[in-house]
Amino acid sequence: MLLSFDLGTGGAKICIFTDEGELESKVFMPYETTYPSDRFHVQNPRDWWSAIVEGTRLLLGKHPGYAKRIKAIALSGQSLAVIPLDRDGNILFDDIPIWSDTRPIEQTERFFNEIDVEKWYIETGNGFAPECYSLFKLMWYKDNYPERFATISHVLGSKDYINYLLTGVYATDYSYASGLGAYSLEKRTYIDTYLDVAGVSKSLLPEPIPSTQKVGNLSSEAAAILGLSKSVEVYCGGVDNSCMALGSRNLGEGRQYLSLGSSAWIAVSSHKPLIDSRIKPFVFDHVVPDSYTSATSIFSAGNSLRWFRDTMAGGLVVEAQRRNLDPYTLIDEAAKASPIGSNGVMFNPTLAGAPASSDYPNIKGAFLNITLGTTFNDLARSVLEGVAFELCDVYRKLLELTSLNGNLVIVGGGSRSPLWLRMFSDILGVNVSRLNTEQDAAALGAAATAAVGSGLWDGFDYIDTIVKEIEIVTPDQSKHEKYQAFFESYRESRKSLSHI
Repeated sequence: MLLSFDLGTGGAKICIFTDEGELESKVFMPYETTYPSDRFHVQNPRDWWSAIVEGTRLLLGKHPGYAKRIKAIALSGQSLAVIPLDRDGNILFDDIPIWSDTRPIEQTERFFNEIDVEKWYIETGNGFAPECYSLFKLMWYKDNYPERFATISHVLGSKDYINYLLTGVYATDYSYASGLGAYSLEKRTYIDTYLDVAGVSKSLLPEPIPSTQKVGNLSSEAAAILGLSKSVEVYCGGVDNSCMALGSRNLGEGRQYLSLGSSAWIAVSSHKPLIDSRIKPFVFDHVVPDSYTSATSIFSAGNSLRWFRDTMAGGLVVEAQRRNLDPYTLIDEAAKASPIGSNGVMFNPTLAGAPASSDYPNIKGAFLNITLGTTFNDLARSVLEGVAFELCDVYRKLLELTSLNGNLVIVGGGSRSPLWLRMFSDILGVNVSRLNTEQDAAALGAAATAAVGSGLWDGFDYIDTIVKEIEIVTPDQSKHEKYQAFFESYRESRKSLSHI
């Protein structure tokens, strides 16, 4: 069997797969993100480890015979995190900036006073706002904590830190390294010039290895904590974007998927990185050799819906508890009661800021066109439509750059909503499909790196035999035409919001 950890923004998913890629059991262990000040989005890596330990022990407790059958472990890890360690492997900071943290404004400006920003993007494919990338977060640490920074011995990413706790080995893979801010997509090496300008020594960074390479075996301490054998092998795994691409069958040229989770992105796989200085897709090395995954994104998709649930849907949450239902099911039911266009109400979902591809970088989230006649149902539907409209915009940008093959596969928590699937199909005017992996695509992608690395699978093509489309939604042309008018109104509304 294979043990897979998917280290996400909202929590860790612990999954056990058979050697044939069938999901046997899983558990989700949440942890907290805090926002101590503007632009600061932080988590404690100790919470990641606690979630993995507790989740693993919980699963093995439910299935006592599985512990002896686990052959290998691999991780999918949230991107753009930096965990500085001292020479003894101790964490130097408890409040680690996660991928959406954009605090290093001054550091980024200083860096681009010496480095041409367009040249930097073309080399790295780092199409998020530059402040998101790990290199600039390290510069921020150096400026704000110079004495502590001087004691750093190693810098690891999210899943690489967990791999270190599992094995005692410092390692990273090409896919995670490609989010550093100083990694050449073409050469698949660190760029010395960028590290020098940033004042970050290359000696702090592990040399990238393939995702399928063995990092080591479980240490005695980790084996005892998890309840596993020291013979269990740990493989390097990959960044969440690339693991999810693999688990979503994005193996061939032009295959596409939409990850509809806390944030959302539409990605396409290819043998060359998709680079465009205007649209700025963000690119990661794929866990699949000699491939890349390029995407455009929004920062607040499921997060927008969660915000709506927590601030405006208290009554539905109580009702859901009484009826033993998921609150999002009741929000969907409310949204269905409002017509296409939400009776004129529009919602802009940039609650966590605008992505680099946005024409309006300073825009904030908003409800528009609310009247005394506006109902809760209208608000609920407008949130779903607003996220879909914003993703429709980034989808169209991708189409300007490349050909997209096959149906638009939707994975992540949002794929559980039949209404949202229908909405995406009708708004985009394309076939939308749901996979049997659903929310477990990244976990399966990580498990696949261990399966290939350990020789259980001959190669990644095996994914196509186990991941299947279980539902295909085709667009309703009349609804698509109605939505186009609302979509254009939505785009006009962004111009107004950008000036507020």
